[in-house]
Amino acid sequence: MTKKNTKINAAVSREHARVDIRKGDRVKVLSGKDKGLTGEVLSVQPDRELVTVSGVNIVKRHLKDTQAQPNSQQTKGGIVSSEAPIHVSNVGLVVKDGEGNEVTTRIGHRRDQVTKRRPDGTEYTAYRSVRIARKTGEEI
Repeated sequence: MTKKNTKINAAVSREHARVDIRKGDRVKVLSGKDKGLTGEVLSVQPDRELVTVSGVNIVKRHLKDTQAQPNSQQTKGGIVSSEAPIHVSNVGLVVKDGEGNEVTTRIGHRRDQVTKRRPDGTEYTAYRSVRIARKTGEEI
């Protein structure tokens, strides 16, 4: 009996993964040590399916003093706190519903038909994909 190569299978499944969370989105942490905290997405790493959220998953790094180099500056050592990335499955998008309350929702997609104009002046119809909040149905 042969053992399946999990690294190859993980890489193949990651190729088709799609991260719908974008930089600037407001998200809520759904699981982990910071469960329940809300923050803004600072960065997204779609290839690794990670997001960095402000004020969430704070880690401390111990840095050494560095000498000034010709093309860089001298940095002071010490303990520095910064946000570490968390997996995209552990966060949910936060949107406002019709009454102004914040709700956590999943993300869906809708294709809207739009009319575009070519440089020569002729018009044609095309489709534009938009993100929608599943709970409210509104465009994000």
